Amino acid sequence: MLKNERGASSAGASNDRVVRRAGVAVFVVFLLSGVDFASWASRLPAVRDSLGLDPAQVGLLLLVGAIGSLLSLPLSGVVVDHIGARSTVVTSAVLCAIGLLTASLGSALGAVVLVIGGLVLFGVGAGVWDAAMNLAGVAVEQRLGRSIMPRFHAGFSVGTMLGAGIGAVAAAVHASVLAHLAVVIVASTTAVVWAVRAFLPRPHASPASGAGTVGAASGAGTVGTAPGADAVVDTAPGHHDDGVMSVPRADGAMSGSRADGMAAVPGEGGVVPVASRTGAFAGWLEPRTLMIGLIVFAAALTEGSANDWVSLSVVDGFGTTHAGGALAFGLFVTAMTAMRLLGTALLDRYGRIPVLRLAAGLAVVGLLLFGLVPSMPIALVGVALWGVGAALGFPVGMSAASDDPARAAARVSVVSTIGYSAFLAGPPLLGLLANEVGYRHALLVIVIPVVVGLTVLRAAAPLRGHSLVDGDSVVPAR
Repeated sequence: MLKNERGASSAGASNDRVVRRAGVAVFVVFLLSGVDFASWASRLPAVRDSLGLDPAQVGLLLLVGAIGSLLSLPLSGVVVDHIGARSTVVTSAVLCAIGLLTASLGSALGAVVLVIGGLVLFGVGAGVWDAAMNLAGVAVEQRLGRSIMPRFHAGFSVGTMLGAGIGAVAAAVHASVLAHLAVVIVASTTAVVWAVRAFLPRPHASPASGAGTVGAASGAGTVGTAPGADAVVDTAPGHHDDGVMSVPRADGAMSGSRADGMAAVPGEGGVVPVASRTGAFAGWLEPRTLMIGLIVFAAALTEGSANDWVSLSVVDGFGTTHAGGALAFGLFVTAMTAMRLLGTALLDRYGRIPVLRLAAGLAVVGLLLFGLVPSMPIALVGVALWGVGAALGFPVGMSAASDDPARAAARVSVVSTIGYSAFLAGPPLLGLLANEVGYRHALLVIVIPVVVGLTVLRAAAPLRGHSLVDGDSVVPAR
C-alpha cells in the first residue's frame, strides 16, 4: 500500500512538473510572437521612407497582414486538429519568418510587391500561430484547473515591448531593416522550435482499454510519449477506433467526446450530451460561439484602436510632443499587461462574467475620459483605465471557446476570425471618422461595440462539466 502511495505521489509530482513546463513554454511562445510583430511594426517609419509611401498608402500596407490572417484563421482549427498545436506553431513561426524576411528584403530593394507578398505570408502565419498557441494555452489551463490565459496574453504584451525596444535601438544605431529583422527573426524562430518541445502531448488512446491518455503528462499507468514528442493518435487525429476522443479534465481524469455527440465521462454516470463534431465550419452555426466572437471582437477593437491611434490622438488632441504620444501608448500597454497578470487571480476568485463586466465598464469610463475631458492628465487616467478594460476580453474569450476540448480547435478558429476582423476594419474606419471629428472624438465610437459586448457576456460563462472555477460550475450563467 505504501509503495502504491509513493508511486502515485511520484507520478503526481511528475505530472505537475510537466504541466508547469508546458505553461512556461506557452508563455515563451506568446512572448516570441509579440517580439516578431513589434520588430516589424517598430521599423515601419524606415520602411515607409525606403518605399516612398504617403500616409494613405501606409494605411493600406497595414491592412495586408490583417487580410492574410483573416484568410487563414477559418482553417486554423482544421490544421491544429490534424497536426497538433506543437507542429502548427512551428510551421506558422517558420512561415512568419519567411514572410518578414521577404518584406524586409523588399524594403531594402524598394520593391513594394515583395513587401506585400511578405506581409501576406506573415499574416497567414501569424493568424494560425495565434489560434494554435491559444489552444496550447487552454490545454495547460484545463490541466491546472484554474484561469491562466490572461497571463499568457501578458506574455505577448511583454514581447511587444521587448520587440519595440530592440527596434528603437536598431533604429538609433541606423541598422538596416533587413539586418535587424534577420537577427531577431532567426533567433525567435529558433527559440520557438525549442520551446514547443515542452507543450503538452496530444491525447491518444491506450490500446488495452480504449481510455485516453496524455502521454507522459498523465502520470503513472499511461501509455504515452515523452514530453518532447507529439503523441500518436489512432485512426483520425484525436479520435479512437470507437469514435471517442479522450481529453484531460482539470482533476486529472479523462473524458471523451464520441462521434455520436455524446461524451464519455468516467465516474459521472456514463455518457452526457456535448456538441458533436459536424465539420470544420460547424462553429459558425453555434449561437454561443458567435456571441463569444462578438465579445472578442469588442475587446480586439478596444485594444487595436489604442495600438493604432492613441499616440496620434494625444499629439494632435493636446498639442504635445511625439514623446508625449509615445508615453500615452506606453501607459496603455503597461496598464493592459498589468491587468493580464492580475486577471488570473481575479478570474479564479470571482469568475468570468463579473470580471468581464468590470473590465468592460472600465473600458467605457476610460474611453469617455480620454475622448471628452480637455485635461491631458485626466485623459491619461482614461488611457490607463482603457488599457485595464481592454486586457481580458480576448484571452477569456479563447478560454470560453475552448470549454469543450473536443470542439476547441473549430470554435477558437471562429472566435479568432471574428476578433481579427476588428483589426482589419478598425484602422481604416476610425481613420475616416477622424478626418471628420478628430482622433479623440473618433475613438468614442469604440464605446458602442463594448456596450454591445456587455449584453452578450453571459455566453462566456463556463459550460457545465467544463468549469475551471467551482463557483462558475454551480451558476454557469452568472
